[in-house]
Amino acid sequence: MVKKFAEHNGLNLVGTNKDVLEAWKKNDIFHKSIDEREGEPQFIFFEGPPSANGHPGIHHVLARAIKDTFNRYKTMQGFQVHRKAGWDTHGLPVELGVEKELGITKKDIDNKASEKYISTEEYNHKCRENVMKFTEEWRKLTEEMGYFVDLDNPYITYDNKYIETLWWLLKQLYNKGLLYKGYTIQPYSPSAGTGLSSHELNQPGCYRDVKDTTATVHFTIVENDWKTFCQKQGIKTNAWGKPSFLAWTTTPWTLPSNVALCVGPKIEYWIVETYNPYTADKATVVVASTRVAAYFKPEGEVKEGEMPAYEPNDKVLPYRIVGKVMGTDLEGVHYEQLMKWIKPVERIGELAPAFVNNYADTHKDKVFQSEDGRDAFVEMESEAFRIILGDYVTTEDGTGIVHIAPTFGADDAKVAKDANIPALYLISKKGEIRPMVDLQGKYYTIEELDKNFVSACVNIDAYGKHAGDYVKNAYDPRFNPDGVWDKTGSEKTEDLNIVLCMEMKMAGEAFNIQKHTHNYPHCWRTDKPILYYPLDSWFIKDTGAKARMVELNKTINWQPESTGTGRFGNWLENLNDWNLSRSRFWGTPLPIWRDDKRNEKCIGSVEELYKEIDNAVAAGVMKSNPLRDRGFIVGDFSQKNYDRIDLHRPYVDEIVLVNDAGEPMRREDDLIDVWFDSGSMPYAQLHYPFEGEINKEGLAKTGLSESEYRTQLVHSTYSGIAVPPAFYPADFINEGVDQTRGWFFTLHAIATMVFDSVAFKNVISTGLVLDAKGNKMSKHVGNVTNPFEMMEKYGADPVRFYMMTNSEPWDNLKFDPDGVDECRRKFFGTLYNTYSFFALYANVDNYELPAEGTPVLTEDATEIDRWIISKLNSLVDKVTKELECYDPTRAGRLIDNFVNDDLSNWYVRLNRKRFWGKEMSGNKRSAYDALYTCLMTVAKLVAPFAPFYADELYHDLGGKKESVHLDKWPVSDKANIDLDLEARMDMAQRITSMVLALRRKVNIKVRQPLAQIMVPAIDNTQRQHITAMADLIKSEVNVKELNFVEGQGILVKKVKCNFRVMGKKYGKLMKDVAAKMNSLSQEEIAQFEQSGNYAFDLQGEPISVDVTDVEIISEDMPGWLVSNEGNLTVALEVELTDELKKEGMARELINRIQNLRKETGFEITDRIIVTIAPNEEAAAAIAVFGEDIKTQVLANDILVAENNGTEVEFDDFKLNILVQKA
Repeated sequence: MVKKFAEHNGLNLVGTNKDVLEAWKKNDIFHKSIDEREGEPQFIFFEGPPSANGHPGIHHVLARAIKDTFNRYKTMQGFQVHRKAGWDTHGLPVELGVEKELGITKKDIDNKASEKYISTEEYNHKCRENVMKFTEEWRKLTEEMGYFVDLDNPYITYDNKYIETLWWLLKQLYNKGLLYKGYTIQPYSPSAGTGLSSHELNQPGCYRDVKDTTATVHFTIVENDWKTFCQKQGIKTNAWGKPSFLAWTTTPWTLPSNVALCVGPKIEYWIVETYNPYTADKATVVVASTRVAAYFKPEGEVKEGEMPAYEPNDKVLPYRIVGKVMGTDLEGVHYEQLMKWIKPVERIGELAPAFVNNYADTHKDKVFQSEDGRDAFVEMESEAFRIILGDYVTTEDGTGIVHIAPTFGADDAKVAKDANIPALYLISKKGEIRPMVDLQGKYYTIEELDKNFVSACVNIDAYGKHAGDYVKNAYDPRFNPDGVWDKTGSEKTEDLNIVLCMEMKMAGEAFNIQKHTHNYPHCWRTDKPILYYPLDSWFIKDTGAKARMVELNKTINWQPESTGTGRFGNWLENLNDWNLSRSRFWGTPLPIWRDDKRNEKCIGSVEELYKEIDNAVAAGVMKSNPLRDRGFIVGDFSQKNYDRIDLHRPYVDEIVLVNDAGEPMRREDDLIDVWFDSGSMPYAQLHYPFEGEINKEGLAKTGLSESEYRTQLVHSTYSGIAVPPAFYPADFINEGVDQTRGWFFTLHAIATMVFDSVAFKNVISTGLVLDAKGNKMSKHVGNVTNPFEMMEKYGADPVRFYMMTNSEPWDNLKFDPDGVDECRRKFFGTLYNTYSFFALYANVDNYELPAEGTPVLTEDATEIDRWIISKLNSLVDKVTKELECYDPTRAGRLIDNFVNDDLSNWYVRLNRKRFWGKEMSGNKRSAYDALYTCLMTVAKLVAPFAPFYADELYHDLGGKKESVHLDKWPVSDKANIDLDLEARMDMAQRITSMVLALRRKVNIKVRQPLAQIMVPAIDNTQRQHITAMADLIKSEVNVKELNFVEGQGILVKKVKCNFRVMGKKYGKLMKDVAAKMNSLSQEEIAQFEQSGNYAFDLQGEPISVDVTDVEIISEDMPGWLVSNEGNLTVALEVELTDELKKEGMARELINRIQNLRKETGFEITDRIIVTIAPNEEAAAAIAVFGEDIKTQVLANDILVAENNGTEVEFDDFKLNILVQKA
């Protein structure tokens, strides 16, 4: 006979996982969950693309579980939720993986002189293959963990249609003036002729100890500034030689490019009178106080009297300290340019910083045109050579004053820009801005420079002396015969650093010159030192939209909020222009073509490229149109048509366009940042604007038809702000916190700049998944958790539920397999056992489900039935509220607590006898109805979190849909919510829990009756709630009486301050605040508990202490134990009278006899005869409570006599007990 409610042979979540997954596939549940919601409101979800060239990890389970939870929840609420998967297929990790596999390096690609030559075409083909090699593994993870997402029709970032949307987006930025060419400071290898990524710099052995010539140099302070400074700071000087700032550098060749000196705002600096060690000239120097000992010996200090004379050969340098100031006091003080070779200059125009354009407007005489007349520049010598502040300055070495050369260091460039310091660079014949050193590692020659620039800014005699010199011998062709580096020869010969130091020494500009060993990066390909060099790059001027990005960010619901206001918000506030360029082979090509005169064309579609190629063919620059040759048809958006072409390198590199004069234009070599790929996915996954529905509301505002407006979008001829796609922005996204400056930012930046919109409304930023000890997982350490092993061992549901409920998603999770197992046992095991209890009795009683629409609570419903249904409806409201706030942890914990504490441990345990009766009475049916309703509702509530077991439970309970995931989300019945009843029962649960904990404290079993508990009620409401539940409480904790304490005299309470929390609030007053709280009277403590706040004045300041900031504890009394929980205090009398001991023994006997009945196999109704071996305690209990014992165990008689029954163990002795059928 088929049972109505399935009865399982134990909990097998792994088996459930596989069976339900098979049913989903067979019945196409995923697609039905979308198709059946057709026409309903959409919940928009964006899937961040993973890279399929790596293995999925346990952290991907967390992120995907969270995404799946909200998508399933919204589906059950009736929304249509499209879930398109995606693959991130470009980027450096892909290329490095291929290079490693092929045993090549970047220099071998497209380099026919290399023994390992591989063409760009072959290389990119390999990248295309390699990037998708783990897709099956990702599909397996996705399916086995129950993540509903469309993997059959994913968006792929290397797809030509995807790339076309990226080109269109770049065209919009270009048209807005937000895409420009500039430079960024990058690691560069002159020998290899290429920039290096941070990944390449982190190759083993790249950082090496080197011994270089270093210099501590005098930067002479401008006389008027020095005089003003001394007067303001009250420094009495002896006019002891020239005043100067001392700054130290390990790269003297960068000193000609110095434009500022940086000091630490919180660092103390001393004014020191001394001598120049090399010339013996008097000198007054400024140096950090903690660095004085590095330059001066203690015995040289002069504290009084005249300064002794000094000769260069003297071993001790005399000095005296005449002033002490902070770094902030030095800000703005000017000094003279150290090497007057080149004057600082900046290009003026739309992309220039405001301070540059403002200066040019007021100094027309310093503005000049480039030689070709295309650009205007302004000489800005007066704005440079001053002290600026920087928090990054340290006193670990050097002088505590940092030499700033913006063209040779990213930090230097930033701190100078923030302080409105102009850079010192050169202007080439082509009008390009360049640092003083070229890509071969030598100073530019004067012949290579713009003649107008030379006239306005170059001291030909001073600069010309070293023009063409190599800054390091390693780059000099003299030491690289036939391309082979003569390292020994280069190290033995004086290099430019030594030459410059000697020149400064002779000029009295050097204070200290010495060899210094430091760690410096080298090129992993050539073994030679690298330069930090300003390389040409294309930038997105996102700083132009910074204010709007900040404004829009405030409308986004960030979980946690601190990421939106802190990590992400701070990133926006300190935004720099987005460096878009990447010098690689495999990626989206930058769609900009340039000629020799810097004329540009930005291509925004394949159609536009097609037409431009036709123009080039007509001009005779291209022989034919490769797009036409491959059969591409403009306007045909089929995948088949787009698969005929390839928009990657080398094919786009072979396309030459023409300018208006018919002259060649070649594509800029750069690829674009892979983050632009992923940040474009809301549009590129739709091939928008070429395909995809246009937002109806935005379209209506244009007054155009969809066809008319789409034509304008595609050709970038629309006016105003572009209208976004229809299903946009995302209602929800989720990725790791490391995406703050990656996917989250690029989504937000592109949306703001192109569509003046947010890209997402709600976001969960997940933390790291660490090992059980809190260490970061690493293959090298061997502590990586394999997600497949976890799911195969425990099932996907416990892994998902554990990861989401163990800690908030945005906190770092210490992943512990034992925790997964505990989750399996405690939550899923309890839910399974509760269902099994229901199914067992429901099948015996042939329980019929209540008809649809029938009220759960009938006139037969007991108070505890009404309570559990009230709690259930409150649970629905609370879980829904937490999910609407995007907090899966709190939502999951609510379900967990309900199942364990309310449903299983309280309702089922207290009502199990109601299911035992033979007749289906009204009382029994009410218990069935309540339990069934709870289980079915829990199945629906837990479905988004644990999709497999929820579906099995749903079907076991007779769910009518093919899957719980096609059913509706529960909605509470407000009429069945009784908050007062919940509060009363909650009080009973709390008191029960506290008393049972006190019993465990002294090892008194629950079967042992106790005399009483006492409760000092804080108000009438609490008293009423406890009184209403008094009988239930007494029964649960097995006490005879529950009494209320009148007044405060019996229980003595104390207030214990939480110093960790309160110390932050009250600071130096904390000690006195604690003393005040410790001195409160019992009446004041009672009032404090009742009101939740205690206010008083302390040293003239108002102090307010919340009850949540402290712990109120009660002292135990003789014969009593006391427990506190919030405003509830319970005292338990633990002294045992003889009568109580006898009753306790009677209950122990009942327990043992009942166990023997079960073990012997008696039927529930069988009557028995019990024989108990003689024992004083047992006999005394039988004498008083024998009738009660007989009633409980269905015994006709209890005999005290020797027997050969089962030996049963008690706390202090053993007894033989014989149970026989009557």
